[in-house]
Amino acid sequence: MTENNILGVILAGGKSKRFGNDKTIAKLGNKTLLDHTISKLEKNFKEILIIENKEKTFQGKKNVFSTKDIIEGHLGPLVGVLSAMEWIKENKKNYNWVATFPCDTPFFNENLVDKIKDCSINSPKKLFFLKSGNRRHNIFGLWSLKLKDILLEDINNGHRKVEEWANKVGSEIIEINDENDYNFLNINTKEDLEKAKKKIK
Repeated sequence: MTENNILGVILAGGKSKRFGNDKTIAKLGNKTLLDHTISKLEKNFKEILIIENKEKTFQGKKNVFSTKDIIEGHLGPLVGVLSAMEWIKENKKNYNWVATFPCDTPFFNENLVDKIKDCSINSPKKLFFLKSGNRRHNIFGLWSLKLKDILLEDINNGHRKVEEWANKVGSEIIEINDENDYNFLNINTKEDLEKAKKKIK
């Protein structure tokens, strides 16, 4: 497997309810939260797709695209993943995998991208997630397009939670030693953003 058959996907379709307004455009240093994620992924993927449910928040780079969820209603990450898979099919891309990343976790180490990209080489599994300590990070994942039909069927049957669906279809865990307390700092609130600002200072 090489990076040429993996599409980098940023899941940015949430409502930002706890944040109070669109957190993807919130500034951290001289970049938006979305820009922080893009800048890490564009070094590692030929193309990047942003899943968002609003007017485009990012424009200006030829290898960065955006699309909305194919099912309206802010139904969660599973729909975002399915939307990425449908985008690949509709645009006749040759990707066999989508690697997903959150739009609001700006401090993740870039070596985690390589762990995600490389994890299927010696495994027959079609779904992979990072795990640190007792926590599985369900947005940092690698998803085979072979899961597309069953994902569509299960979403239509009411499946919404990544954790439950992953347990249903089977997944492999990528254990990491997370010595960086900020590696998975998720910006959900204004208070989280202030904490992040102190980190970059």
